[in-house]
Amino acid sequence: MNNVSKSCSIIIRTKNEERWIVPCLKAVYEQRYRDFEVIIVDNESTDRTLEKVRQFPVDKVVTCTDYLPGKALNIGVEASNGQCVVCLSGHCIPVNDQWLGNLVANMADPQFAGAYGRQEPMDFTPASDKRDLLTIFGQDRRIQIKDSFFHNANSVIRRELWEQHPFDNQISNIEDRLWAQKMIQLGYRLVYDPTASVYHYHGIHQNGNTTRCNNVVRILENLNGNFVSGNLDPEHLLTVAIIPLKGPVRMMGETSTLHMAIQDAKSAQYINKIIVATDNEAVAQTARELGAEAPFLRPPELSRDYVGIEAVLKYTLEQIEQIGIYPDLVVNLEVTFPFRPKGLIDGMVRRTVIEDLDSVIAVKPENRSIWQEDEKKTIQRLDSGYVPRLYKERTFVGLKGLCCVTRAQFLREEHLLGDKIGLFEVDNPFSNIEIREELDFQLAEQISANWQLRKNIDTERYEAKWV
Repeated sequence: MNNVSKSCSIIIRTKNEERWIVPCLKAVYEQRYRDFEVIIVDNESTDRTLEKVRQFPVDKVVTCTDYLPGKALNIGVEASNGQCVVCLSGHCIPVNDQWLGNLVANMADPQFAGAYGRQEPMDFTPASDKRDLLTIFGQDRRIQIKDSFFHNANSVIRRELWEQHPFDNQISNIEDRLWAQKMIQLGYRLVYDPTASVYHYHGIHQNGNTTRCNNVVRILENLNGNFVSGNLDPEHLLTVAIIPLKGPVRMMGETSTLHMAIQDAKSAQYINKIIVATDNEAVAQTARELGAEAPFLRPPELSRDYVGIEAVLKYTLEQIEQIGIYPDLVVNLEVTFPFRPKGLIDGMVRRTVIEDLDSVIAVKPENRSIWQEDEKKTIQRLDSGYVPRLYKERTFVGLKGLCCVTRAQFLREEHLLGDKIGLFEVDNPFSNIEIREELDFQLAEQISANWQLRKNIDTERYEAKWV
């Protein structure tokens, strides 16, 4: 903790913000303006928000129970000592390293009680929210003499004025508007500064007709030729590959399937750590020699045939979080898929982040007939019947062992995919091959000589698609 008095205090309110808090704090600590402290006001988060906060040199973490927006801000300001108080939501991400300096510079003029900055949408922000942000937060600086609009997702105020007039502790929203109205009544002015901009994934209103909103957003985007949407950078996230393996290492020719899976993970740009979840100490030692980590042995009961991969991944996540590894994304890679295209993992990670999906799973397109048998041996056809393949609805076979990218929050609940699922089509016939039986290994060894050529071709295709 830094006890030296700073000129600026940044108050960040959080409530289960683990998806956003790392990009938020990373952007804060990259600011050119350095004379600041950071106060986190957490509303009893139940996810890994606070664990991720502790990865940064924040000055204080305080707790707000029975959350109200003005109450939370008052708690944060009371814990701070800066003469300028910056309010920033935990899911807002400063656009560049000049955000804080531009925002605080407005306080040099004593006629301004406070300033608020621009809020720009993310690529995946819903159309109704994009419309609101693009409509309200324009590119022209405004000095407000009568207009009390103010927004504490991205703002700065004078501490001396807050001491005389703190935020309302009782109201459920618009604490910023009420405080700003009081400042206007006292003769102060407010300023909107578009150069102090943050990315904000939702708008200030969250309703509206979707079709109409899409049309409004399209018009607003076209009016501004310099319009840019924000995105999270996969390089700023902690992405952990988990390779589950039970029993001894299997060889495919002169190379083990474990070695192949680890090499696939090591060749991926966005994989930061590789964890091998094994029940065998010899395999754990081999994994370490190959450059992966094997910090624990999974219990024998998790290697039963009836145990699903979700339980194994949940246990692995629990173990690595106990040693201080808190992934944003988890990539499941199984050794039973030896022919994994090099660009596949990075492409799936990018899609998960860019489209704000809960998970992305590799799939194989299937246009043939699909049948299902229940426990009573009753047969049911799942596809559309005797229709030429060209005219059938698209169906896919999941290949989660080939690659599945998901978020840690779902694994904690033993769910692999979440609700917003993306399918990543893999049409390479080699990549669809899964090896489990002896005959599978013999077949895989026969085709492995031709694999490298096809692998390089697919690398260019996948990387071109998701750059």
